[in-house]
This record gives sequence, structure tokens and C-alpha cells, in this order.
Amino acid sequence: MYRTKKWNFKWRLSAVAAISVCSVFHVFAQNTNQPRPVQSVKDIFDTTWARQPEAQALETRQQALQAQKRAAAAWTPEPAAVELNSKSDQWGRNLGEREQQIAIAVPMWLPGQRSKSSALAEAEVNALDHQIKANQLRVAGQIREDWWNLHRARIEKDVTTDQLNNAKRLAEDVSKRVKAGDLAQSDQHQAEGAVAVAESAYAMAQANLELAIQMIKASIGATSFSTLNLSDSPELLPSAEYPRNHAALMELQARSDVAERAMALAATRTRANPEFTIAKSRDRGNLADPYSSKITIGIRLPFGGGPRYEAVVAHAQAEATQAQAQLTLERDRTQSLWHFAQAKVNAAQAQLKAAERRAKLALESRTFFEKSFQLGESDLPTRLRIEVEAVEAQRQAALSRIEFFASISALRQAAGLLPQ
Repeated sequence: MYRTKKWNFKWRLSAVAAISVCSVFHVFAQNTNQPRPVQSVKDIFDTTWARQPEAQALETRQQALQAQKRAAAAWTPEPAAVELNSKSDQWGRNLGEREQQIAIAVPMWLPGQRSKSSALAEAEVNALDHQIKANQLRVAGQIREDWWNLHRARIEKDVTTDQLNNAKRLAEDVSKRVKAGDLAQSDQHQAEGAVAVAESAYAMAQANLELAIQMIKASIGATSFSTLNLSDSPELLPSAEYPRNHAALMELQARSDVAERAMALAATRTRANPEFTIAKSRDRGNLADPYSSKITIGIRLPFGGGPRYEAVVAHAQAEATQAQAQLTLERDRTQSLWHFAQAKVNAAQAQLKAAERRAKLALESRTFFEKSFQLGESDLPTRLRIEVEAVEAQRQAALSRIEFFASISALRQAAGLLPQ
């Protein structure tokens, strides 16, 4: 009974080990309790974006900007201050002279400063939203590249697997015919050489696939395994019109708006904020005098102008000019990239059709020459050449399909669209 349990335990342990070997086709998922399969660019993007520092700090930044909006809408630019004073001749003549004063100082907005501050706060809230979208687009670009690199590596691995299997099958057939005296020993060497070449290509493809999987793992970076479904379904083809709300352009436009409103606000700050003061005091001249009260009202007006004001205004103008120039350059760049991506989609589609036609003809030729070689009607070098051509045609067809799908993703990236 003990031995039976022991062997059952060993069998289970072996099964677990066998499953672990297949972990190269798994990637981490975000939720450890509910791992879900990674099936598309969007799955990887959603998980990757949730790990980005910008996403994790977004809520706090939004709270800060909302607080800034409330401060800009307040009645005063700064909180009011209370001042307490007390005068006495106790340490001198000590005749009973006393004076106590309580004052409240209230900062005042400069003309136009309050409305300009509110406009700036609103622009910064809008700029944060567009900055997040632009950062998401940059992350999506890297994810799209890694995803289709993974598919390219998968295609190479599948093709080299097929090439290796065909080379081994051909080598076995040649070996049998050499033993039967139908072929020379040199033919067997050529067949075995073809197997060695196929094994080398397979090993390289396996390593590249592992590297591509690790790149995806680095992006997702979770703590539980989930099935990696290497489905090569493409993203949706975007509209043929150039988008006017490109995320990168909207970010620069929002940044330009912030700079312009900051410049407008700087123009109102010609001096420090004035202060309105109201104070109440009570005093007496000596012990025999009664206390008397009085109210004091005043206003504090700082001097303005000067190099400090000029430096602030010049800096705001420079930021606005730079932001506008960057917007113009980025608009030209994105339009060029979008036209190039469109042309690449059309070229990839035409290339895919040609590659599929070539693969079909090459597979038919391989079937013909395989039968011809078995009947002794064609020699081994011809059979090997036809095999290489068939494998290469199959590889090009599969890669052309991936390149077509990748070009659609590139077009969506150029259009400023996130994975869907």
C-alpha cells in the first residue's frame, strides 16, 4: 500500500514537471486569482498600461489639478492672515501704558488675475487628459511591435519545424534506398547535411521565440501564468481619412493652450498681490486713563515692474512659442507617417497575394517531385532544391500575412488609435 502511494506521488510529480516544460507558451497575467488568456494586442496593452507609472499616479494628479481649480476660483489668491500685537511699558517706566491690536490681512486678486488663473487651471486639467492619451499611444506602439515580433518568431519556428520534419523523413527514405543499393553513399551525406541545416535553423527559431515571449512577459509582468494564444487576427482597418484628433497632436495643442494661458496670467502679475487690512486696537496712556478703542483700515500696494516681472513674461512667451512650433512640426510628421503607413498596407496586401500564390505553386511542385524521386525519375539534388524552395515559399507566405497584419497595426498607430 505504501509503495502504491509512493508511485502515485511520483507519477503526479512527473505530470507536474511535464506541464512546467510547456510554460514557454505562457505569460504572466495581471490578476493572480483570475488569470485570463492573452489573445490580442489589446489584452497586452491593458495589462501593460495598468503597470505604467503614469497610470498609477493619474488619480493623484487629477486630485491635485482639481484642488488647483478650486484655489483659482477662491475669493482670495492666498489665505487671509491674522496679526496680533501688544505694546507695554512694563519693562521701562511701568506707568501702565498698554496697547493691544488684532488685525486681519486679506490678499487681493490683481485685475484679471482670477479669471486667468481659472483658465490656466482648466487648461492644465485638459492637458493632463491628452498627455495620458499620448502616453498610452506610445505604450501601444511598443506593444504592437513586440506582439508582431512574437508572431514573426512563431512563424519562423513553425516553418523550421516543418522543414526539420521533412528533412528527417527524406533522410530516412534516402538511407533505406542507399541500403538497397538504389542511391550512393554521397546522397545519404547530402540528406543528413540537410537535416543538420534544418536542426540549426530550428534551434535559432526556438531561441528567437523564447526571446519574443520574454519581451511580452516583461511588458505584462504579473505573478501568475496564463495561456498565450498566438492568434494572428489583425486589428480593425482604420478610416481612410487622416484623423484630426491624433493623440500626439492633441497633447501638443493642449500644451500650447497651457503655455498661452500661462503667458496671459503672467501679463496680469505686474506686481505682488495687494493686501487689504482691517485692525481693531484698544489702548491707554497710564493706569489712571480708561481704555479707548479704534478701527484701522489699510491697503498694502507692492511696487511692480522691474526685471523679475519681465523675466516671468519672457519665459511664458518662450514656452508658448516653442509649444506652437512643436505642434506645427508634429502635425507635418504625423501626416507623413500616416501616408507612409497607408502605402505600406497596400504594398503588404499585394505582397501577401503574390506570396500565397508562390507558396501554392511551390507546394504542388514539392508533391510532384516527391513522387518523382520515389519513382527514381529525379535525383536527390533536385529533390533537395525543390524542398528548400517549398519551405522558403511557405515561410514567405506566412511572414507576408503577419507583415500585412502588422502594417494595419502600424496604420492605426500612425492614426493615433489605441488597440481595440
